[in-house]
Amino acid sequence: MSKVRIVTDSTADIPAETRERLGIEMVPLKVHFGEEAYRDYLDIKPEEFYGKLKQAKELPTTSQPSPVDFLNVYKRLLEEDPDTEIISVHLSSSLSGTYQSAVLAKSLLEDQTNITIVDSKTASYGIGIIVEEMAKAALEGKSKDECLAIYEPMRQDPRLYFLVDTLEYLQKGGRIGRASALVGSLLHIKPILSLDDSGTIYSVDKVRGQRKALARIVELFEQDLQGKAIALTIVHAEALETAQLAAELIKERFEVKNVRYAMLGPVIGTHVGPGTIGIFAVPAP
Repeated sequence: MSKVRIVTDSTADIPAETRERLGIEMVPLKVHFGEEAYRDYLDIKPEEFYGKLKQAKELPTTSQPSPVDFLNVYKRLLEEDPDTEIISVHLSSSLSGTYQSAVLAKSLLEDQTNITIVDSKTASYGIGIIVEEMAKAALEGKSKDECLAIYEPMRQDPRLYFLVDTLEYLQKGGRIGRASALVGSLLHIKPILSLDDSGTIYSVDKVRGQRKALARIVELFEQDLQGKAIALTIVHAEALETAQLAAELIKERFEVKNVRYAMLGPVIGTHVGPGTIGIFAVPAP
């Protein structure tokens, strides 16, 4: 019986201990501070990154893994066990070329039948939720097809909203214009963002003040989930108190079975900035 292995990239924001426990392989993107390049989660951890970000004169940039980075992982897994079947799940192709790098890496192998590349069409723990469930299924001895069958329902289930603390990083990254960022900052506008079905970022709403923005997110979850019992995963960029406040507000309106917190990694953090939180809600089993 073939063994299924799950590969993802660092933008899934899955903590190292979870990856190790579930046997998940991670290919890192890179963060660049000037001439210095750091592999996401390997050379620089989230806590180190946000400290460095505060002192940086210029916003860092990010880059996707090369096809060779993926190829080396695929080859190693197949050398360990030639019967291994690989599912490689990555950051939305609308946000990065990471998925295309993985596709190109697969094309460089002589036998491509045992590798499936999946465009998650999401980001951060939207990927992480899918990858973790696939990895659990693989550990249970499920087939490749059974693991892949998890993808579509899991992609549809999570409801995701990002609350950005400042428009500065979106502006510097070219997501919005300088004038919009200036006006938004003066008015204390907090953008609420999400991802559409194609995996593209869009603005759901813009609310003045953090507390009102969190209340608006609770309203959005009520529309989406209609009172179902839920499990929450909340990622944050040095904003644990805001993440915990969001959880408490959601608990007032929902039966919350489980809450877990994780930090947004350096690559995602580069584009959204400190103070951002991302809330993923899924119907609880």
